[in-house]
Amino acid sequence: MEYRPRYAQPFTLEEARQLEVPIITEEISRLQNSLAHLERTQEVLREALSDSPDDADLSQALGENENVIGSQRERISMLRMVLVEKGVPMSAHYDLEASSQQSSPAATPMPPAPQVNGVRQTLPALNGDLSEPRGTTQGDEDGVYL
Repeated sequence: MEYRPRYAQPFTLEEARQLEVPIITEEISRLQNSLAHLERTQEVLREALSDSPDDADLSQALGENENVIGSQRERISMLRMVLVEKGVPMSAHYDLEASSQQSSPAATPMPPAPQVNGVRQTLPALNGDLSEPRGTTQGDEDGVYL
């Protein structure tokens, strides 16, 4: 069965299947952040439109944003399908409804790290200082640097 997206997408489901898991999860996070901003913008536009119901520009912006929101939600769904196919366990972090109900990015819990062949994959957090790898000190010659 072939998947046919409702909205124009920058990639096909088959192309998404070729992406690595970290790329997919980063794109989902980026899209969720974008959706949160769009949904806040939609609230502002609706308020402004209630004050000026005949404003064609506000109406147009509201409609255009609805299309973008639909497209991004569909894109997240496509990427989630690929993650499931790749055996990545799903959590509420990748759920559209859960992300759209969050009131602020600070309230979003950290997702569990994805596992590849039973090994938990993690990325080191950046501490703002990129001069040395995190967790090292001057003169620390031993260890593994990733």
